[in-house]
Amino acid sequence: MSNSYEVIIIGGSYAGLSAGMTLGRALRRTLIIDGGEPCNRYAPASHNFITHDGEAPGTIADAARRQVLAYATVALVRDRAVELSGEDGKFSVTTTAGERYGAKKLLFATGLHDGLPDIPGMQECWGKSVVHCPYCHGYEIREQPTGILMNGEHTVNMVQLIRNWTSDLTLFTNGPAAFDPADLEACEVRIVQEPVRELLHEGGQLTGVALASGTQEAITALYLHPELRQKCPLPEEAGCELTEHGMLHVDEFDMTSVTGIYAAGDCTTRMRTVSFATGAGTRAGAMINHALVMEHFGVKHVGG
Repeated sequence: MSNSYEVIIIGGSYAGLSAGMTLGRALRRTLIIDGGEPCNRYAPASHNFITHDGEAPGTIADAARRQVLAYATVALVRDRAVELSGEDGKFSVTTTAGERYGAKKLLFATGLHDGLPDIPGMQECWGKSVVHCPYCHGYEIREQPTGILMNGEHTVNMVQLIRNWTSDLTLFTNGPAAFDPADLEACEVRIVQEPVRELLHEGGQLTGVALASGTQEAITALYLHPELRQKCPLPEEAGCELTEHGMLHVDEFDMTSVTGIYAAGDCTTRMRTVSFATGAGTRAGAMINHALVMEHFGVKHVGG
């Protein structure tokens, strides 16, 4: 196979690029296949990533690509991986363009899909004034009239957490509360159990929440935990196990349950930040290089 590499990285956002840099510095022939749709593309700024706090996600990624591709052994193609076959030492990946690439090891850094509620205005506000993480966005929206759209398990803990950033807090359960409201008395939070009809906004900036009765609640920010699922189906199709939360299961060497297939970044954890993804990619790249070195000397690792 002419398109042959030692490592193929599927997903070229922060985890994938960090792994690519580590492997490039280890002199490994590496291909990054990336479809160009990172999950934070809707956010105007990235936060809590030291040295890059407040920069646009695309600006950080563009700089990362330039630095990674400065290593002669690393290449990148803008495409999507749609088919995977083979086994450890001789994997084959086919893309939507019909190109076929081979590699000894694979790394999935493919992220997660955010399943947003089917509420008008939600998509337009996502990543701007509807956010998922207080550590990424909480400082910028501190002490604003803020909502949480959540019900059931972990709701009480979420309210307690967000209360740290604002005293003007409303919990929208979008129906009858699936918890005891008395558990939130100490938080001094308003609880609205009426169904949400629409998010009111101006260019993605929230102005309020319209309820089924026609009444409106004025807020300028909303926290939401979207329904998460794997963005790429290939790992599951290859037999990679998922955790109880739907993340790719990896061992202490970042290998999935399939020998030779590794995973890093958002697809393995609910802690979704640029800094976490970057660190995870660096570690996974080192683990893959270590495996290749050991195999060169006849030591085979079996993960899972």
